[in-house]
Amino acid sequence: FILMLHNTSHRRFFKAPFTRLNMIIPWLIGPFFGETPETYFAHHVGMHHPENNLKDDLSTTLPYRRDSFIDFMRYFLRFFFGVIVELPLYFAKKKRPKLILMSLGGELVFWAAISPLLFLNWRAAVMVFVVPIVLTRFLMMAGNWGQHAFVDQASPENCYRNSITCINTIYNRRCFNDGYHIGHHVKQTRHWTEMPEDFRSNLATYAKEKAIVFSGIDFFQVWAFLMLKRYDWLEARMVQLSSEKASREDSIAMMKSRTQWVLSDSAN
Repeated sequence: FILMLHNTSHRRFFKAPFTRLNMIIPWLIGPFFGETPETYFAHHVGMHHPENNLKDDLSTTLPYRRDSFIDFMRYFLRFFFGVIVELPLYFAKKKRPKLILMSLGGELVFWAAISPLLFLNWRAAVMVFVVPIVLTRFLMMAGNWGQHAFVDQASPENCYRNSITCINTIYNRRCFNDGYHIGHHVKQTRHWTEMPEDFRSNLATYAKEKAIVFSGIDFFQVWAFLMLKRYDWLEARMVQLSSEKASREDSIAMMKSRTQWVLSDSAN
């Protein structure tokens, strides 16, 4: 569901004169899957992609050690409790009133709607609405952490060096080729069916930019391996894109260098 919402946020499902039907997914279905109305669109399309995981991105991974569970929990809790305040303030700073209304309005409507349900039957309301929102936001942050765990400190703005790609995984078949995350950041409106061919057509660029590509695992497994600090497991699943094969030690050293804090001016 989250990846369906992701695709219909980037490319609207219904065109005129049926655009109002686009409200069905975020407003009617989304709350049952832990997605407050319009928050995802505002955060992901309105904020994350323009900021590209740099310092003004509210979900940036740069100030954190990406192989630290403590840092991940700081990251998750900031998003979980802070998004309702930080996101509207971000759009106010950018002078985007429509997105202020979307981000704040969706959150307030959601919590206003479930508040009486909590009084009516708190057990049912918690299971149907509260548990999904906690689980979904945890999964979204774990996924984003995995997608942007490896950042080249010399060029954190480079999509090939601040994102990763995962291929040959069941996740791609089930989730609209979401594993091709580098290509998605290069062109966020690219249709999901075009992503594998785009990757194959640009292998030379991926190799030149020293992009990190994994085979057989997805972003959540990347996150889990990092939490366990199992760089050896990650290295075993790295795709060697260059004709000059890197040694195991060099590959692990490169990955470790990209999971450090990024606090330099280059992250602006």
